[in-house]
Amino acid sequence: MAAVVAGVGAWLPPRVVTNDELSSYLDTSDQWIRSRTGIGARHRADPGVSTSDLATEAGTLALKSAGGSSAGNRSAGDSEVDAVIVATTTPDRMCPATAPEVATRLGLTGVAAYDVAAVCTGFLYGLASAAGLIATGTARRVLLIGAETYSTIIDPKDRGTAVIFADGAGAVVLRAGETTEPGAIGPIDLGSDGGLSDLIQIPAGGARQRASGTAAPAEDHYFQMRGRDVYRHAVERTTASAQAALTRAGWQVDEVDRFVPHQANDRISAAVAERLGLPSERVLSNIAHVGNTSAASIPLLLAHATLDGRLRTGHRVVLAAFGGGLTWGATTLTWPAVTACAEVGKPAGVGSATATAHAQIGAPTEPLSASRPAA
Repeated sequence: MAAVVAGVGAWLPPRVVTNDELSSYLDTSDQWIRSRTGIGARHRADPGVSTSDLATEAGTLALKSAGGSSAGNRSAGDSEVDAVIVATTTPDRMCPATAPEVATRLGLTGVAAYDVAAVCTGFLYGLASAAGLIATGTARRVLLIGAETYSTIIDPKDRGTAVIFADGAGAVVLRAGETTEPGAIGPIDLGSDGGLSDLIQIPAGGARQRASGTAAPAEDHYFQMRGRDVYRHAVERTTASAQAALTRAGWQVDEVDRFVPHQANDRISAAVAERLGLPSERVLSNIAHVGNTSAASIPLLLAHATLDGRLRTGHRVVLAAFGGGLTWGATTLTWPAVTACAEVGKPAGVGSATATAHAQIGAPTEPLSASRPAA
């Protein structure tokens, strides 16, 4: 039994922070940020908006995309959701997990719900977990959400992270199906190296720092990243993982129509594509408009690229990510016929009504270019 993509949704908070705005109080410039990261702007949540707010909105949109709703649909056959997984680095609280609250807000009280913490690889780890639930018969339909409010853990004075990370949420609905049908998740390659856990970390706030009996300096409560070292490992590990997933799927590189990398940095994505032998026109990106949204980046990109036509039914797709831990992962699938739902706005119950975002997302409308015509 395979996990098959049945719906995809994306949610971004309305506030857009440009490079020029960051340059007004950081020692940087629009040109410096763009040349090193590919980012021109990013979305930030308003005060009082949390990860669960964004996750709930993205989950609602994914369920809508899949043709079902949440509340009141527990016995609606194919529309039923048996589990909710939230991949995040920024949970609402250290305890309990964010997923149960999200499930309840979606009208899914009683279903299995838990978080996955693998930083920027969280969506791939969550995908493997969801596929396992379906393969064992524990669930027939899973809602997987990647959601982040990185603005709550970034030091606004740290040029190395403040210009990169952003807020947003993306989600997919996975249903039980056959391995041969479009949307079926292929073999998933996952890996980690805890010996390099200090490359990406928040040193304070966890059991290790609390058990030390000493107060942590203020900067240790913020997200920290050793960028140069991360770049090298990200390129090497992501390339190897993508190649492993291709090999296990029995695909050749020239059969890949679209490469969907975690939106960490445009230079990383380009370097991985070059090592794999993929032409740049097959590499999808939206980092210029949304920044690095960690566990949310892949589902956000899937939704945006489906809406603007860069990702079409029948495309052979490789997903790949690298994150803290260190962690990495990749998988393959043939993109199914789904209608993506994406919005930009204030979460329901937090502020004003939302605004539908097809024109606001800012994703570029590029001509389709692939090795095979799309269905």
